[in-house]
Amino acid sequence: MRKKVMSSLQQEAYNYIKRLILTNMLDVLYSETKLSKELGISRTPMREALQCLSQDGYIDIIPSRGFRIRQLNQKDMKETIQIRCAIEGFCTHCLASSVNTPKAQKILRELENTLDLQVKSAQNNCSDGNYEDFINYDHQFHLLLVKYINNEEVNHIYQRLMYLIKLTTQSALEVEGRMADTLEEHKRYFDRLKAGDGDAAYHILISHLMMPLNVVKTK
Repeated sequence: MRKKVMSSLQQEAYNYIKRLILTNMLDVLYSETKLSKELGISRTPMREALQCLSQDGYIDIIPSRGFRIRQLNQKDMKETIQIRCAIEGFCTHCLASSVNTPKAQKILRELENTLDLQVKSAQNNCSDGNYEDFINYDHQFHLLLVKYINNEEVNHIYQRLMYLIKLTTQSALEVEGRMADTLEEHKRYFDRLKAGDGDAAYHILISHLMMPLNVVKTK
């Protein structure tokens, strides 16, 4: 179910809180009243913004206490990965089956460029344990697949998963060797996709997406 259009104040509050969450600037449990005072807006638009953030998977609302930043657990991670397999697997077959069309060729060029940028980010920016650029390019790579089928409902479902995808990716990259393996899996997937071998690309993708279930330890 798609959330309703937000007012300007609601959008301001939504963007502000989302930015704090993504930059790790909030405590796990936070007060709705405190945030309203920080932003200088009433509690009504703040409450609406929090409802939207809850729908989009960033927070859990705690009645009479405020809200809690969403934490990764095994159930959420498994369900998120299953949905990704369904969506991205379908997109893979769609793209591979029409690989010679101008639309597909454009996406392939964008995928290749994003992969090159991800490789460079791994070489330049991850030695100190900062994976932010690498993760951003990883997400761009997968979002391009979803973009290809041009389905608004699928886009909406996928966007709701983005925060849990980010948490899963961060956790997986803490495992030694996972970054190099991720790049290798992306390269093999892209080669098969570019060749129009949808079945091989699909199997590489599913193995790649399922991998965090084997390496990430959650509650």
